[in-house]
Amino acid sequence: MKKFFVTVFAAMMGFFLSLGIILFVGLIMMASTIASSDTKPTLADNTVLHIKLNGTVTEQAQENPLHEILGDRVTNIAVNQTLDAIRKAAHIDKIKGIYFEGGALAADPASLQEIRKALVEFKKSGKFIYAYADTYTQGAYYLVSTADKVSLNPDGILDWHGLSSQPVFYKELLAKLGVKMQVFKVGTFKSAVEPFINTQMSDANREQVTSFLGSIWNNFVADVAKSRSISADTLQSLADRFMAMQDPAELVKSNMVDTLVYLDGAKATLRQYVGVKEKEKLNMLSPAEVCQLDDPKAKESKNKVAVYYAAGSIVDEVTQGINNEPQIVGIKVVKDMQKLEDDENVKAVVLRINSGGGSAYASEQMWHAIQKLNKKKPVVISMGGMAASGGYYMSSAGQYIFAEPTTLTGSIGIFGLIPDASELLTQKLGLTFDHVSTNKMSDFGATDRPFNAEESALLQKRIEAGYALFLKRVSQGRNKTPEQVDEIGQGRVWTGEQALEIGLVDKLGTLDEAIAYAAQKAGVEKDYQKKEYPESEPWYMALLNKTKSDYYSSQLKETLGEFYEPFMMIKGIRDNNPIQARIPFEPNIK
Repeated sequence: MKKFFVTVFAAMMGFFLSLGIILFVGLIMMASTIASSDTKPTLADNTVLHIKLNGTVTEQAQENPLHEILGDRVTNIAVNQTLDAIRKAAHIDKIKGIYFEGGALAADPASLQEIRKALVEFKKSGKFIYAYADTYTQGAYYLVSTADKVSLNPDGILDWHGLSSQPVFYKELLAKLGVKMQVFKVGTFKSAVEPFINTQMSDANREQVTSFLGSIWNNFVADVAKSRSISADTLQSLADRFMAMQDPAELVKSNMVDTLVYLDGAKATLRQYVGVKEKEKLNMLSPAEVCQLDDPKAKESKNKVAVYYAAGSIVDEVTQGINNEPQIVGIKVVKDMQKLEDDENVKAVVLRINSGGGSAYASEQMWHAIQKLNKKKPVVISMGGMAASGGYYMSSAGQYIFAEPTTLTGSIGIFGLIPDASELLTQKLGLTFDHVSTNKMSDFGATDRPFNAEESALLQKRIEAGYALFLKRVSQGRNKTPEQVDEIGQGRVWTGEQALEIGLVDKLGTLDEAIAYAAQKAGVEKDYQKKEYPESEPWYMALLNKTKSDYYSSQLKETLGEFYEPFMMIKGIRDNNPIQARIPFEPNIK
């Protein structure tokens, strides 16, 4: 027996010793990776900016040194980092050009358009752009169509099919679960509630979606036509043929790509562009690495133009637990606006908004804070992929509004969406409820019954008051009467180029143009530095939050099974402020 325990003890000690060694080595690897991430990359002769077109396009970069350790091949592309890298690459002599690799990219049209404009500007430097991929998604091709040469694997795919929107409707699913949605809204086009009360799009929603899809697609076609010297009519015809299903040779014939080569052939072409021999090393730097290099045209100045990024759903407070999506937290933005107001070195602020809206209450609080800041120093709005509903509410407080032609904006309207789960709770789950009340409406919002007529009337009145306030805020910012705003409001979504025509934005332009304009308004156009806010969350906090979120999600999935997705949808609605200024839940553009 004694020998048995000795053997077991020895085995346990060996296990824990091995585990300790593994953890120790892992910590050393992590520390070395983090340390190396803080070291400036080597800038050799004949360097290339290497942009991998995979993952999702985001507004701000979020660095994570663990990607290298974990071998994560799919990393997100940040608009701010990519734009800075392209701009620096044009100025740094040792960087000879840009190499795009891969093409599985998910992005909103306006973000793609902004990056594409930077690439067109880059070409004025006389440096090359070369692209190769096994597969180009439509958005990725929109970017690489600026290249001097576009190559595709001989067995590859290029997707070119036009745009579509396919909203999902939950009404019948919710009915099976015993849940009904109680809807209160203002706005003929306020279609955010439709997935929960209809089984198909309303005529008004179909009209607005058809309009903004056509506007976005026409921009894509016009830009590609110019870069590839293909007529717009030909590109429309090619889209009708669904080019992803065509023989790659047809893509060469139609001039959508230049050559069909394997990866080794692409690398040989890249070497020719750079001017290095076959056995010489190709020095390629990522956008993150190029951003760490010194910019020869950068200026030091105590005058700052702040670029404040506001991306995600608008919420009153941070949503804890299982939600790991970007958020614009009302109380945080209000505090940050005050800090920018108090900072004497900040001479102007560019508010970069990419949001489909959210809490009407938070939108009003942020509007007030932005307007207050705007009285002390210029606040210029730069719209990203979306600045709609609550996102437009925020924008209306600025002095001047820039948007991309394909930005989705407007959606001036308010709605309330409150689930009635009384049937689910009482009939399907067998719960019973009782009440003791001191007044007629003490049990307002009770979970065992829907709203009665008097309660519904009160909620609808509140929604209408919120819409009237929204109209007032926009009319103040856009120098229109509330009646004029109502005519172009009613919840309707517009693209940036449409919004320019009806006076909801001032100019079609990029973030860089908005920054230059803000500097000019502040009188520091010849002496300023750009400073980004808020600072990115440390990578380890993002990792911890994701781990926590994944744990909660896995536990809920295991517990709820097939009811997990409906539960999450209802929870998301209940967690938000019931009165919302929000675009349709998912524009769902493909």
